[in-house]
Amino acid sequence: MYGIEHGGNLLAYWHIALAWVAAAALGTTFVGSALYLRYHGPFWSRLAHSSGELGFLFATLTLLLGSAWGKVIWNSWWEWTDVRLVTFLIVWFIYAGYLVVSSATDPGSGDRYVAVYGVIGFVTVPISYASTRLWTPTFHETTMRNPQVSANIDPTTLVVTVVAATLLYVYLLGLRIQVHEVEDRIRRRSTQRR
Repeated sequence: MYGIEHGGNLLAYWHIALAWVAAAALGTTFVGSALYLRYHGPFWSRLAHSSGELGFLFATLTLLLGSAWGKVIWNSWWEWTDVRLVTFLIVWFIYAGYLVVSSATDPGSGDRYVAVYGVIGFVTVPISYASTRLWTPTFHETTMRNPQVSANIDPTTLVVTVVAATLLYVYLLGLRIQVHEVEDRIRRRSTQRR
C-alpha cells in the first residue's frame, strides 16, 4: 500500500506543478492578447500565441497526470460528476479552439481575432480554479488550507516541483518566441520576392 500511495503523491506533485504552469501560461496568453489589442505590436501576438501553445501542452499533461493520480487515489480514471475535472476539460477545449483559430487565420491580418479569443477564453481559467469553492466537489478537495485533503503533500517538495516546471515553461517560451520570429522573417522575405 505504501508504494501505491507514494506513487500517487509523486504524481500529485507534478500534476499540481503542471496545472500551475498551465494557468500561468494561459494567463500570459491573456496578457499578451490584451496588450496586442492595445498596442498592435507583433511581439505581443508572438508572446500570446507561444504561451497559448505551451499552456495547451501543459494543460494536456495536467489532465493526463491528474487522471493517473485519480486512478491511484480514487480508483477512477475520470469522474464526470467532479466539477474541477469537467471545468478543466472545458479550459482544455477552449484553448484547443484557440490553437485552431490561430492556425486558421492569416498571420498579421488575423491576429486581432486570435487576440480577442485569447482574452475571452481566459475567463474559463479562474472559473476552473475556483470551481471547488463555488460548487461542491465530488473528488477534488480544496488543496490549499485544507488539513483533511486525501493526499499528504510535502510543501517543500511541491515548491521545488512548481519552480522546476515554471523554469521549464519560461525556457520553452523563449525558444517558441524565437521560432515565431524566424517564421515571421521567412514569411516577410517570401512575400517580398513575389
